[in-house]
Amino acid sequence: MIDRLEKEVDMLERHLQVLRMVIENEPIGIVKMSNETGYPHHKVRYSLRVLEEENLIEPSSQGAITTERTAEFVDELDGKIDEIVDKIGGMRIEDAPELEG
Repeated sequence: MIDRLEKEVDMLERHLQVLRMVIENEPIGIVKMSNETGYPHHKVRYSLRVLEEENLIEPSSQGAITTERTAEFVDELDGKIDEIVDKIGGMRIEDAPELEG
């Protein structure tokens, strides 16, 4: 269960890193992103597809670019991450009553 969660967090981190690169370098293509991040092309392509499905980026003839929705998403992102961290922090098993066995 923890391994799956860690993989999901790693994938989310990659998606956000790809989004950051688009924001900072638009338009930008897969090859440049792959070279700069070290992620294989297929992983960058997958992240771009996920971001496009969320309407955060769109393709152009020169590479990926941001959309009208990108700024709003970025503005809300830190608050959402803080909420998730607080929720996970409240789940600590070490704070639970002792197990009897």
